[in-house]
Amino acid sequence: MKIRLGLSFYTDNGDRFFGEGPYRLLRGVQELGSLRSSTQRMGMAYTKAFQMVKRGEAALNFPLIQRTIGGKGGGGSVLTPQAEELLTRYESYRDACGRMAEQLYQEHFSTFLPLSSAGDGEKGLRQDHTD
Repeated sequence: MKIRLGLSFYTDNGDRFFGEGPYRLLRGVQELGSLRSSTQRMGMAYTKAFQMVKRGEAALNFPLIQRTIGGKGGGGSVLTPQAEELLTRYESYRDACGRMAEQLYQEHFSTFLPLSSAGDGEKGLRQDHTD
């Protein structure tokens, strides 16, 4: 068994505005210098990505991306200083939650094992009695 922890941020009204998807999107912008390039790498529609960014900006009340319009050198995007700080804090918080979740998993489930498929037809988990 393994655990998989999901982390999302919601507004007070219950609207999701940030999580692993927007995080990866913004990291892509940081690495590639373009929202479009980041969406292409993720296999995401540009319009969906644009809405994700706008939703995050509205909830956080600061811009996430500074855009430059195309021209001789082409357009592009860079993260704002606030967005860079958001990504750094999100990573730290996500990693700390993961460590704590793993610790709690070990504390509560380390003595449980999945039933073997050759078992007696029971489903679920059984406790491993090793005493």
